[in-house]
Amino acid sequence: MRLLSPRIAQKVAMVVLTLSALVVVLPIVCIIVYIFIKGFPAISWAFLTEMPTNGMHSGGIFPAIVGTMYLVTGAILISLPFGIMSAIYLTEYARKNIFTRLVQMAIINLAGVPSIVFGLFGLGLFVILLNFGTSMVAGSLTLSLMILPVIISATEEALSAVPKEFREASLALGATKWQTIWNIVLPSALPGILTGAILGIGRAAGETAPILLTAAAFYLPHLPRSIFDQVMALPYHLYVISTQIPGLNANIQYGTALVLIVIVLGMTLVAIIIRWRFRRKKAW
Repeated sequence: MRLLSPRIAQKVAMVVLTLSALVVVLPIVCIIVYIFIKGFPAISWAFLTEMPTNGMHSGGIFPAIVGTMYLVTGAILISLPFGIMSAIYLTEYARKNIFTRLVQMAIINLAGVPSIVFGLFGLGLFVILLNFGTSMVAGSLTLSLMILPVIISATEEALSAVPKEFREASLALGATKWQTIWNIVLPSALPGILTGAILGIGRAAGETAPILLTAAAFYLPHLPRSIFDQVMALPYHLYVISTQIPGLNANIQYGTALVLIVIVLGMTLVAIIIRWRFRRKKAW
């Protein structure tokens, strides 16, 4: 015996799902609005473009903004090609056996490893063993390793979603396997690949622990001159001014957090627009 008619059950399910979505979205919206209200008074042209002075009690956060952009850009430029190539091999070339399943399981598990573990690994490998020192290149390499599992997993899913008929039709017309992958599979999977890049950008831009051990400096009133220089970065800068500098105006802390959120959302928005443009061109 049915307790509810199908129409009523449909409405109940819709209400429950809507409330569930609101429970997830509303706290995020409230946090962003709160940070905007508290941080917007600190935003000014000088705050965004000047160097920090007086031990970060005054001046701007320009080096931290530039350092964050450098680190995120470097991490994406390193991890995206290797992540795509790894996913292509695992999806298109590797035989489906216990070894590839173990590799895929390891990739999934690596995506959940705490960021501090990647920071310690980067410290041991790039800073100490390879003698890069605490530098921008060491931080970018560490961040690239941290986001690499996310990009590989997203790319694998995107490649697997491309219908097999596309590959078979291309091969039937005389194309080689690589020509099929390059001209047919990758363009069709590009929106999904960009999704992985978006997730990677968001995680790389907001992490403190990896750059704390490999790249970030407490106070640098100048921009990095080479990839082997230390950099200021917004996540670490926010941590320092929130915990290590007593008596600092709270608006500056919230203003720094607001700038970090805007940068992350801006980079994500650009990637989403690019993904949308490619998705519109898909014929399936």
